[in-house]
Amino acid sequence: MTGRRAVLVRRLAQLYIGLALYGLGIALQVASRLGNDPWDTLHQGLARQTGLSIGTWIIIAGALVMFLWIPLRQRPGLGTISNVILTGAFADLFLWLLPDPGPLALRWAYLVAAILVGGFATGCYIGAGFGPGPRDGLTTGLAARGHSLRLVRTGIEVTVLAIGWTLGGTVGIGTLLYAVAIGPLAHVFIPLLKAERSPLVVRHRVEVEFEGVEPVVPEAPVRR
Repeated sequence: MTGRRAVLVRRLAQLYIGLALYGLGIALQVASRLGNDPWDTLHQGLARQTGLSIGTWIIIAGALVMFLWIPLRQRPGLGTISNVILTGAFADLFLWLLPDPGPLALRWAYLVAAILVGGFATGCYIGAGFGPGPRDGLTTGLAARGHSLRLVRTGIEVTVLAIGWTLGGTVGIGTLLYAVAIGPLAHVFIPLLKAERSPLVVRHRVEVEFEGVEPVVPEAPVRR
């Protein structure tokens, strides 16, 4: 196998392992019942109101968010499309497979595992370099139009969290812990899992900053 093909195989493996782990992390956090991240609070709230699964709403919401990319002139990659389709499917699969944690101590174990898995999944997905997720792309697309990245991100997440909570999604200590921990974990895992010649390792500062980590020094021009 040539060096270039080996890099491609590694990147593809990272992409799909990352998406599977995203699904696992979502399932663990939802099953903990200690609080979801903002988007999954929305997905769970919609699921409770409609009878559709959380994973189904992850897919629907991701597809709808991608329509908002059109006026922002964002370009989806393989990772973007795969994210829309597979994250929700893996979340439903693991929600079905995971046993109910029962006692509070096990629920906390689920929550801690969810945060660690989410950090590692972020490193896998971003390191693979196949394009941002739909929600990340919306945030960076709006920021690229001259808006503050942090304000855009905060505005979007507060909005979806509030709507999700109103619809019956779970908000709690897990929501806060995930928000605090995911950035530092991504800061550890992204450099460790950076694939050679990956477009995302040279992505614009705002996309790295969005993940809550210090910017990576660009190695080449940004590719969209």
